[in-house]
Amino acid sequence: MKVPGAKKAAPSSRARGESQVKKKGSAKREEAAQERSTPPSQRRKREQRREQLLAVARDVFAKRGYARTSVDDIALEAGVARGTFYLYFEDKRDAFSELLDRFARRINDGIVRIRTDEDAPPVDEQVKENILAILRVCLAERSLTKILFTDAVGEPDFERKLGIFYDGIVLLLTESLRDGQAIGLVRDGEPRVLAYLTIGALKELLYQAVTLGLSEESAEALTQQVYTFLTSGYLQVKNPRKHGRPL
Repeated sequence: MKVPGAKKAAPSSRARGESQVKKKGSAKREEAAQERSTPPSQRRKREQRREQLLAVARDVFAKRGYARTSVDDIALEAGVARGTFYLYFEDKRDAFSELLDRFARRINDGIVRIRTDEDAPPVDEQVKENILAILRVCLAERSLTKILFTDAVGEPDFERKLGIFYDGIVLLLTESLRDGQAIGLVRDGEPRVLAYLTIGALKELLYQAVTLGLSEESAEALTQQVYTFLTSGYLQVKNPRKHGRPL
């Protein structure tokens, strides 16, 4: 029974959230359908424009800091109208999120699990290759490395995204160290603690490297220093037990 003059109950926060998700999903489907109907030449131009905006956003974030950067700053630097930016990204967080995801993928793709089977290369060479892969990515992407290691954190969205990024790196390294202990490559100790110590050392090294403007060519020299540091601590690569199990 309707009560005259009664106000309709406002939707709950959960209902509003579900409605927004549905709207976004519908928008994504429409965008995908439109993309399929777009001629290849236009798709290439769109992809090139999107990559240009991402590159500019990366540099502006590095120069001004994430919190102090606005969409207007990115558009101005890219030489496009503000509305053009919104054709490709929802907001600055969307652009930053993609930059960070790409950076994380490059690091993950560069790390190869270490093998100790008979056909495997020497373990020390494999360890150095992994270190070199990480340093090359970070020095090749100095602008993004600067954002990650030197930017003042203060915005919740920024902190949340960085937290997810670091949690993934810690998990990857922790699992590798635990496997390394099983084959005698890593000395005894709590793997997660060793992972935090390693990441802390690398963050400081990379902070100094990007502050000094070191280029990708410095990666090999830095790799040898990092390798020496690790073998003076928990890493022992001379005679790992042969279990044929990868790290």
